[in-house]
Amino acid sequence: MHPSASFSAAIRVRIENHPGAFARLAAAIGEAGGLLGAIDLVRVEKDTKIRDVNILADDERHLHLIVDAVRAVDGVEVVHVSDRTFLMHLGGKIEMKPRIPLKTRDDLSMAYTPGVARVSRAIADDPDKIWNLTIKRNTVAVVSDGTAVLGLGDIGPGGAMPVMEGKAVLFKEFGGVDAFPICLDTKDPDEIVRTVQVIAPAFGGINLEDISAPRCFEIERRLRESLDIPVFHDDQHGTAIVVLASLLNALRLVGKSVENVRIVTTGCGAAGMAVTRTLQSAGATWIVGCDEGGALYRGRPGLDDAKREYAETTNPENLQGTADELLAGADVFIGLSVPGAITVEGVKRMADRAIVFAMANPNPEVDPEAIEGLAEVIATGRSDYPNQINNVLAFPGVFRGALDVRARTIDAEMELAAARAIAATIADDELAADYVVPSVFNRAVAPAVAAAVAEAAERTGAARRARGASTSVAGLP
Repeated sequence: MHPSASFSAAIRVRIENHPGAFARLAAAIGEAGGLLGAIDLVRVEKDTKIRDVNILADDERHLHLIVDAVRAVDGVEVVHVSDRTFLMHLGGKIEMKPRIPLKTRDDLSMAYTPGVARVSRAIADDPDKIWNLTIKRNTVAVVSDGTAVLGLGDIGPGGAMPVMEGKAVLFKEFGGVDAFPICLDTKDPDEIVRTVQVIAPAFGGINLEDISAPRCFEIERRLRESLDIPVFHDDQHGTAIVVLASLLNALRLVGKSVENVRIVTTGCGAAGMAVTRTLQSAGATWIVGCDEGGALYRGRPGLDDAKREYAETTNPENLQGTADELLAGADVFIGLSVPGAITVEGVKRMADRAIVFAMANPNPEVDPEAIEGLAEVIATGRSDYPNQINNVLAFPGVFRGALDVRARTIDAEMELAAARAIAATIADDELAADYVVPSVFNRAVAPAVAAAVAEAAERTGAARRARGASTSVAGLP
């Protein structure tokens, strides 16, 4: 385990004001396995000092153990403990602000009644004007039913809200896109589809999030067929884009090509199936997907429709066995499943210069430290290891590009363009085993993705307007 800001706290303590007092406190934190962060002096009293001490822990249980260790130190009183992650969420993480001043009667008469009626009439007469005269041109709905949230599973729409708010923050920070969390109190695909259909006029795109498989496939398909704005299930397509980008760079480093490598995957849910389809679109020909029952192969009993279709289009040799067994001679492992899905022994049987993407969160399919030196490139979904495969590299730029050209959809060509753009942000002389994935804070990524997606949309006919086209103002000659 690694100390993480996700499990951090600010402990306000009253410490006796004499030499060595703080050293005992620091020693207790260290002995409990905590990482000491910022230390702030709040105030000095007659015989004591009040300090705020920031600590990082491995997990929630560890956090409580550290606090208990601090409480046990002689001469130290714990005044209160603030969980820094919960503090960040107080009152929510987003807000709405007006883009225009509202200071005079004239401002009010133009922004609202009576002036707004002229704008409404202009849109009613020419519906395309909604793109220029409302927030639609830069707004995405982040829609979830809370059935597959992170690794927490079905925690409902209320539990999903902090995640969807976080998604909205990332949209704005990295893509300049205004996003609204919409968490639905229903699991019925018909109700979800109909709800999104009736709210769609207000949005330029729909980002589906954390909806469990296999319902997510049907919901996305029906919405893509019925709406004239992009519908993008990020758990599928965002993951697939970043996995492909990372794999292209890893293959570039080890001198192999996507067309010729043998790929074994674990996890055949929404993300796993989308990753496979995207890799196939990029030229991959040898992929075997595995679930908890082993390889998906043609004729395997008990497969649902989605897995049966998957088996028909993968596993060219119709192999059977566990993922660990199938790793023998494989060039690439891609994990989108659970901890322990493969073993160190399985990785040892892989081909030379092997690539392992173990993306289960928070605990990867195989311990990254245990396979150092066995795989040449190792990537995970965690921020505390090199090569974090994170969807934030994709979706802000994808939607930015789609909105810029008012795309009707996000098609396979746009997704491939996004992946190649992400990969290209790492130059040949920068590429290394611990740097095949750009940092999520690399500000060059989202603009590069946006430009590539917009260009691909123009090329495939998904775009309604050209990039950089001038915006007309309704009502003026």
